[in-house]
Amino acid sequence: MLHAVQPGDGGVARVVTDLVRGQLAAGLRVAVACPPGTELAAAVRAEGAEAYDWTAGRDPGPRLLRETRDLARLIRTVAPALVHAHSAKAGLCARLALRGRVPTVYQPHAWSFEAVTGTTAALALRWERWAAAHWTARVLCVSEAERRRGEAAGVRASWSVIHNGVNTERFAPGPDEAGSAPLVVCVGRLCRQKGQDVLLAAWPGVLDAVPDARLVFVGDGPDGERLRAGAGASVRFVGAVPDTASWYRAADVVVLPSRWEGMALAPLEAMASGRPVLVTDVDGARESLPPGHEAQCLVPPDDPAALAAALRRLLGRPGLRHSLGREAREHVLSRFDVRRTGAAVAELYRELAGVRGTEHREPIAQ
Repeated sequence: MLHAVQPGDGGVARVVTDLVRGQLAAGLRVAVACPPGTELAAAVRAEGAEAYDWTAGRDPGPRLLRETRDLARLIRTVAPALVHAHSAKAGLCARLALRGRVPTVYQPHAWSFEAVTGTTAALALRWERWAAAHWTARVLCVSEAERRRGEAAGVRASWSVIHNGVNTERFAPGPDEAGSAPLVVCVGRLCRQKGQDVLLAAWPGVLDAVPDARLVFVGDGPDGERLRAGAGASVRFVGAVPDTASWYRAADVVVLPSRWEGMALAPLEAMASGRPVLVTDVDGARESLPPGHEAQCLVPPDDPAALAAALRRLLGRPGLRHSLGREAREHVLSRFDVRRTGAAVAELYRELAGVRGTEHREPIAQ
């Protein structure tokens, strides 16, 4: 089977790498088409999968025809029993290339029509409706909220919902790396979707109550220069890092102030690391949080005042943070272990294309 992946989203890259690892362990032949020179290409090759260079941008444009033809050639070379396309651009090119001739799973990782406005949003929605109805064997959503949003927008599809999962051994509590000054960490691509500008707008309201607090942004992206220009001395940008686990463990609170999501991966990783999270009430957020955490850990999107108030409460109550982090770790172990995700995806492949591998019955720790 073949994964087709567009560039630029570290969370999706981690999802694909974890899926590839599990599929190889199950005895499947796995190939990945992704942009050359990326961490994803290196990671899947290191796992032992075939990686094919597919040069594609994130957005539709004048190169779309060439990008689609290139992907079609790769698909003919690999001859997969099933193609799994991740995110909007790969979903566009893969479905144009295949037009239903090979079972195609499309995983939006958040809907394309949410990322744009005006005529572009209308065209994106029209495409999603058409492609789901005609050229998609299954639309795979990472949350029930993402599925409901698609249905409400008029996307008629054969649906599956499989929650994101994380590697609970890689992302685990370790030695307490927290320093004396309270540390807030935000992990994600620096772009409008992830809402780092909202967190920067909220930050002065946090410093009013916690003047020694520090804020670290982990990741890079198109908004990096603009965000850095608006940051103060208590804010640090560390760029993309090969392993975010140490930053989660160093944090007192992990924040992701997204404007839209399917189900964000960073909060799951942070919770697996035993850290409390503060997230915005976008698709997947309520499904990812432990029961009872909404009052402390969920705020409206695009609301700097609410974000600042919630951060002040969490930073001012160490005991609450500790209990939230402990409960978060237990919640991820019981519901969001990546092995559960991998097993559910493998079952979907078997249903659609008869793709089978060596069956593993390793118990999953609770």
